[in-house]
Amino acid sequence: MKRITPYLMIVALACALAISLWTNWATHARHRPLPGTVVPASAGDAVSTSRMNAIVLAARKVSPAVVSVVVTQTQVVTYDPFGGLGLDDFFRDFSPRRSYRQQVKSMGSGVIISSDGDVITNAHVVLNATQIKVTLPDNRELDAEIEGIDEVRDLALLKLKAKDLPSATLGNSDDIMIGEWSIAIGNPFGFMLEDAQPTVTVGVVSALHRDIKSNGGDQVYADMVQTDAAINPGNSGGALVNADGEVIAINTFIFSHSGGSEGIGFARPINDVKQFVKETRGTAGAASYQKIETGLDVTVADINPVLRSSFGLGYRRGVVAVAVKAGGIGETIGMTPGDVILMAQGKTVSSAPAFARLYAHLAGTIDIVIDRGGEQIRLLYRLK
Repeated sequence: MKRITPYLMIVALACALAISLWTNWATHARHRPLPGTVVPASAGDAVSTSRMNAIVLAARKVSPAVVSVVVTQTQVVTYDPFGGLGLDDFFRDFSPRRSYRQQVKSMGSGVIISSDGDVITNAHVVLNATQIKVTLPDNRELDAEIEGIDEVRDLALLKLKAKDLPSATLGNSDDIMIGEWSIAIGNPFGFMLEDAQPTVTVGVVSALHRDIKSNGGDQVYADMVQTDAAINPGNSGGALVNADGEVIAINTFIFSHSGGSEGIGFARPINDVKQFVKETRGTAGAASYQKIETGLDVTVADINPVLRSSFGLGYRRGVVAVAVKAGGIGETIGMTPGDVILMAQGKTVSSAPAFARLYAHLAGTIDIVIDRGGEQIRLLYRLK
């Protein structure tokens, strides 16, 4: 047997490699589509195809209707020449404090809810505004006016002078499930980003029916939706969306030690928003408010302009008994329609749903404090 020299071995390997490369090129060339040809997805494209999931579709559906809300406010600033050194009294006659007005800009988010220019945002975003401008994701900038504002629910309805605008689909917040996907869409840190395209973050619905007292204030945010989707400064007034691309709540505030998202955000349920819009437009009607039946055989509701007028109430917010069933427990303990419920079981009553939850299961002693015609009355009843 003849010995093969190293030179011949190299030549043979080079030929084999060349034949392999040519065969591979020829095989792919026969199956390569012509330029402009649409290639259907195959099994090999499964990973790419799966990227088009419900979250992507929901974000694409709602994002065109999520806007930036730029607010100009006038603030009075007092100038202290001594910088708080405690010398005010001594130098007051020589150098009195001076006050001046300055224009301050702030930014939030909003959601277009009708093609003719209705925009929902938070009340705290536009409160005391002297000018409001709304920027759409397509970079159109429009002037906005406040049509209605409710500081208790922290909602505001703005109006744009435009037609054929993209609008979001509103869902049903009574159908929200704990653990379902929640997609927060808004414009956080808008002045830093200088970009009209909204930001999308994803999490789940963490809890429902949260009653939260505002930090440093006496306002109670009642019946809120909790989510761990990242909500940051500037997200206020933006949309919280489900996997079907429906707005289920309006992002309102967060719990945070750092000022940024820590996974505890709260949003106003969209059914509250719908009710607010009806009231603002004057189309709420006497029977359209949310009535909640309780285990006390008493139907209650959150106070709104319709109920204030119907019962002659002096309260702008709170819970009122709108109906008391004859022969029921509520009538037995002395409740009547028009009673404003202040406390129950030693707790301040923040909302109709919160009151109903207290009496979902009756046991022990019923303890309720009401306001009736300006007089506070305590109702005590021991269940048998």
